[in-house]
Formats: sequence, structure tokens, C-alpha cells
Amino acid sequence: MDSPYNSRLSDVVLTSVFAGFATTLLCMVYYLLYKEVTGYPFSSLLNVSSLIFGINTLFVTIGCIYYLFIYYFKRADLVYILVSAVFTVLAVWYASTTHRSEIGILNSEFHQLLIGLLIIIGAAATIGLPVLYHNKKFHDSVL
Repeated sequence: MDSPYNSRLSDVVLTSVFAGFATTLLCMVYYLLYKEVTGYPFSSLLNVSSLIFGINTLFVTIGCIYYLFIYYFKRADLVYILVSAVFTVLAVWYASTTHRSEIGILNSEFHQLLIGLLIIIGAAATIGLPVLYHNKKFHDSVL
């Protein structure tokens, strides 16, 4: 996978940026469909801008972390997938305990929206990033 023009760090970071763009699009579709179907009124915390900037910034950071795993661990993918899966489960658990509104249905809708977004982000970070990084066709065609 190493070429004379790309380093391992640049490959990992560029792959994570691509995964971040794809995840942002998936999250946007989920967010807009969810708001359309349920009529969820709150958009101060989770909105289009926060999804775009937050997810892309998060994935650049995740890419750097993934690079550190590759650099320091012998079985880097397995360790990364386990750690990322644990963080995803903890984030979903924490999101299910948050309190957004005094109105029960709005609180429940917020949980469903946030947990759905976290599952999409967690799946893309846990599975998508390592799969794309090790995919030769992706590396040759996109990177």
C-alpha cells in the first residue's frame, strides 16, 4: 500500500476523511428523514452544521488515532476494532441516559435521533475505516 508519493499516515488520514464524508452524508439522510417523519422540533444541538463540521473533524481525529494503533500495535486492526466498538457502545449508553426535554416524547425522540447517529458514526469508524484502508481498489482508485 505504500507508494513513493504517499506515506502510511497520509493514506490513513485521507481514508478517514473519505469515510467521514460518506458518514456525514449517511447521517444527513438519517437526520433529515427522522425530522421529516417525526416532526422533531429541536435543532439547536443537532443540526446540519454541527453534523457536517463535527463528523468530519471527528473522523480526521479517528484517522490519527487509527494510525497510532497501526504504528504501535502488532494486531492493530483487531485492537482498534475492539476499542472503537467499546467506545461506540459507551456513547450509545450515555446518549440513552441524557435528558433533553421535560416532555417525555421529545426526550424519547432525541434519544432515538442521537443513538441512530451514534450507531452510524460508530459503524463507519469501527468497520468502515479499516475495511477502506486495506482495500486495494479503494487505495488505487481514490487515494
